[in-house]
Amino acid sequence: MAETRRIQTENVAATETVAARLGATAQPGDTVALVGDLGAGKTAFTRGLATGLGVAPDSVASPTFIMVAEHLGRLPLYHIDLYRLEPGAVDELPLREYVYGRGVTAIEWFDRLSEGALDDYLLVRIDYAGSGRILDFQAHGSRAQAWLGILPANA
Repeated sequence: MAETRRIQTENVAATETVAARLGATAQPGDTVALVGDLGAGKTAFTRGLATGLGVAPDSVASPTFIMVAEHLGRLPLYHIDLYRLEPGAVDELPLREYVYGRGVTAIEWFDRLSEGALDDYLLVRIDYAGSGRILDFQAHGSRAQAWLGILPANA
């Protein structure tokens, strides 16, 4: 069974801080798979990840209409949004070029990918909790498990 963590944040800034901690320790090829309702905080999480990678957070916006945004920092950040695609309609070959490339990849609406499309990723489910959020992390693969280890144990 995949290792998990649950973190509850009180506001957007706290959510971004958790993600920044991951970004600060990210290595080439790390992938964050983001799932949550519209407006749950997937892009806010990616802004925090960007901050940890040394990318200006105000340069990060949802790439819904362009599908992929690239940001330069300590490592490149590939911000991918699959919202406009039907589940299972994602062409996985170009996606793998980002995921297995020299940067860090954040994929919003990850649940639109076919099961088993990627081998190693950190799944982050974001749910509403008042003005804050509940972040459920699940490591899929050895790289993601090591990355998950930097977060506090289940709260």
